[in-house]
Amino acid sequence: MPTPHHPPAAVRRALRKLGADIHDARRRRQLPMAVVAERAFTSRSTLQKIEAGDTNVSIGIYAAVLQALGLLEGLSQVADISNDSVGQALASAGLPKHVHLKRPARSSDDG
Repeated sequence: MPTPHHPPAAVRRALRKLGADIHDARRRRQLPMAVVAERAFTSRSTLQKIEAGDTNVSIGIYAAVLQALGLLEGLSQVADISNDSVGQALASAGLPKHVHLKRPARSSDDG
């Protein structure tokens, strides 16, 4: 069974893609690694690990690098309900078929 030290292949692929995308974004902005690392309050070697998709780097450091590149908004949308079609379908399936209004309780003064 996968452990945090040996994540599933799908997780490794996703982080490799994220790292490659971060690498490309940094290069498109013509920013040296040292500048992005400084802006993200991390080291150049950690930035190299991120760009390689290292699974041992914390998500907080990935987020700091995304912020340094002006891409943090995309991270906040990852699990947003508007992007969660499975969650929306499950929530919709759990809705009642019929809704009945509760009648107000009659008090003893009514008669």
